[in-house]
Amino acid sequence: MALDITRFIGRFVDEARDHLRQIDEAVTALEDGSGDVESVNTLFRSAHTIKGSSRMLKLDAITETAHRVEDVLAALRDGSLAFTPDLGRLLRRAADTLAGQVDGISGGGEIPPCDPGLIAALAGILKPEAALEAAPAQAADIAADPQAAAAPVLKLSPLQSGETVRVQLSKLDELIKLMGEVVTSHVRLRERLADLHRLERKFGPGLRAFKRDLKDDVLVQELLMEELHGKALIMRMLPLSIVLEPAARMVRQLGRSLGKEVDCVTGGMEIELDRQMLDRLADPIGHLLRNAADHGIEAPDARAAAGKPRHGTLRLQARQDGGWVVVEIADDGGGIDVARIRDKAVRRGTMSAEHAANLGDREAIDLIFEPGFSTASIITDISGRGVGLDVVKRTVVDELQGVIGVETIPGRGTTFTLRLPLSLAVMRVLLVRVGDRNFGFTAQQVVQLLQIPASRIIQAAGRNALVIQNELVPIADLGELVEIGGKPARTPEQKLLLLVVQVGGEKLALRIDDLIDERDMVIKPLPDHLRHLSLVAGMVMTGRNELVSVLHASALLDAARRARGEAVRSAETSEVAAKRILVVDDSLNTREIEKDVLEAHGYAVTLAEDGLDGLRQTRSTIFDAVLTDVEMPNMDGFTLTASLRQDERYRNIPIIIITSREKEEDKRRGIEVGADAYIVKGSFDQNNLVDTLRSLLG
Repeated sequence: MALDITRFIGRFVDEARDHLRQIDEAVTALEDGSGDVESVNTLFRSAHTIKGSSRMLKLDAITETAHRVEDVLAALRDGSLAFTPDLGRLLRRAADTLAGQVDGISGGGEIPPCDPGLIAALAGILKPEAALEAAPAQAADIAADPQAAAAPVLKLSPLQSGETVRVQLSKLDELIKLMGEVVTSHVRLRERLADLHRLERKFGPGLRAFKRDLKDDVLVQELLMEELHGKALIMRMLPLSIVLEPAARMVRQLGRSLGKEVDCVTGGMEIELDRQMLDRLADPIGHLLRNAADHGIEAPDARAAAGKPRHGTLRLQARQDGGWVVVEIADDGGGIDVARIRDKAVRRGTMSAEHAANLGDREAIDLIFEPGFSTASIITDISGRGVGLDVVKRTVVDELQGVIGVETIPGRGTTFTLRLPLSLAVMRVLLVRVGDRNFGFTAQQVVQLLQIPASRIIQAAGRNALVIQNELVPIADLGELVEIGGKPARTPEQKLLLLVVQVGGEKLALRIDDLIDERDMVIKPLPDHLRHLSLVAGMVMTGRNELVSVLHASALLDAARRARGEAVRSAETSEVAAKRILVVDDSLNTREIEKDVLEAHGYAVTLAEDGLDGLRQTRSTIFDAVLTDVEMPNMDGFTLTASLRQDERYRNIPIIIITSREKEEDKRRGIEVGADAYIVKGSFDQNNLVDTLRSLLG
C-alpha cells in the first residue's frame, strides 16, 4: 500500500518553522558580532534538515531552495566564504522565500515556485559562472541592474499565528493533577448538599458546624479554581516570536517591493502573551510596520544625502513590565512632520488654522489616529488612505485594553509603544451602579474615585467640570451617556460620587451612584448580534449569575463630546449625498463600474470619456473630486491632473489616478503632477476606492 505523505505535512511545517527561526537568530548573531562557529553550524544544520525533510515529502521547490542555501552555508562553514552584511541580507531573503513556501503548503495550498533571481544570487556567491547556469536570464538582468536581485517574488500575506500550540508534558501533568483536586473538592460540596438536605429535617445544632464547613470548602474550591485557571492560561501563553518574526520577514519583503533595503532587528521574542492577544495583535503591528517601511524610512538616495546608511532599520523590541508587556516599533527614518499634520487638519476642516497653531506637538501627533487622517503625499496600495492607524488605536486601546504612545524626532525616526496586559482572560474590573443598573470598567482605565459636594462643580465652556490637581476635567452623567434615565436634581451640598477615567491624555469624570465591588473577572466578548453596541467592550458574570456590561472608556469620551456639541457630525449618507464626483476614463466598462460603486455609496457621478472631455466639464462645473485614468486619447490623466492644478478652483480638490500602470516611476509622476492618490487597476477593490475617497474628502 502506498504511503500517504500528506499526513506528515503538518509536522514538517512545524519543524520547518522552528528551523527558520533558528536561521533568523543565527544570522542576527553573525550580523551583530556575537555569532561564532556554532552559529554557522546551526545555519547549516537547519538548511540541511529542511532540504532532507522536504525531499522525502517530494516538496521539490522547497528542496531546491534549501539545497542552494545549504551549498552557500557549506562554503561558509569550511572557511572558503566569509560572512558579510550583504551575505546576511541574502540569507534573510532566502529564509523569507523558504518561509513563504512553507506558508503556502500549511494552508493546504500550492508551494510558491523557486525564486530564479534568488537561486542565481546564491549560485553567484560561490562562483559567478554558476549564476548563469542556475538562471541565465535572471543573472544577466542582475549583472545589468544589481537592484534586480532585490525584487520581490512573494506576495505579502497578513500576519497570523499558528493553528496549533505545543504544550510541555510537565504542564499537562500539573493540569491533570489539579483537575483531580477540583473533582475531589466538587465531591465534598455535593456531600455538603446532602448534609443540608438532612439538616432541613432536623434543624439541629449541626447547622452551625455545617455552615462553617461549607464556607471552608467553598474557599478551597475558589483557590483551586483560580489555580486551575492560571495553569490553563499558562498553556495558552505563546512567545511573541510567533507574530513578530513573520512581521520581520514581511518588512524585508515590503522594503524590496518599495525599492528599499530595510533591516528588521528583533528583541524580546521569548516574552509570552495570551494566544487571544497574539491573534488580535497581528493586524495593528502589520499596519505600523507598513507605515514605517513606506512613509517612515526614506529612499536610499535620500538617506545617503542625509548622511545615513542606505539601508534603513526597523526595530521590533518587547519587554515585560510587571503585569504588562511593552512592544516598541521603531524606525530610523525622517520622523513625523508635525507641521504637516496641522496643515492637513486645517485642510480637512477638522479645526481652524488658529486652533491648529495652538496645538501642542503631542496633541497634534494624536491626530494621526483619527479615522481617515493621513499625511501621505500620495495614496498607494500599501498605505496612505488613513484607515490604518485608527484601526491600530481601536484594537490596542478598545479591544486589547492597552495604551499606545508615539515619540518622534525629526530626521532620526519614530517609535510607537504598545503597552498591553498579559492576558484578557482575567482583568481587574470595577463594578459600579447607576440607577438600577450595574456597569464595569477595567481598572487600568480608571484614574481615581472621588466623592465631592455638588458646590465644587464649575462651568467651563458651557459644560460641567472639576479641577483635579490643577487640571480641568469635564464631568458627564454616566446614566445620560448610556441612556438609562435623566440626571436627578442635586442640592449644592449633596455629595457626588465621580469615577475618573483616562484614555491617552484625556480624562473624564463620570457621575455614578455607587461602587459595588472591585475584583479580578473574566471578560467575555460580545456575541455577534451585539457587536453594534459601541459603548460596550464585553461582559462579565457576577456571583449571582448577573451579566454586567463592561464599558469602553474611549467610547464614553466620544459620547461625552457629542453630548457637549463638540463632535457633532452629519450621518455618512447625507455627508456624501451632495458630493459631486467626475470619473474620467476612455473605457466604458470602467466608467460604468466606478459609477455604480460610487452611486451605491451616495455620490453624484458625472462621466467623461477622455482627459480633454474631463477638462471641458470641469470648466462648467465644480466637482468635489476627480477620478482619472492615465492612458487616454486626446489628453492623458497626467496632463489632465497637471492642468487642473493650474486652475485656482481645483488647486486643493482631491484627484485620484486609477490606472494599470504600477511602476514606481509612474507613481512618482503622479505625485509630481499633483495627484492625491494612485490606485492600480490590477488590484482594484471597491472598498479601497470608497475608503480612499472618503479619507480625501474628510
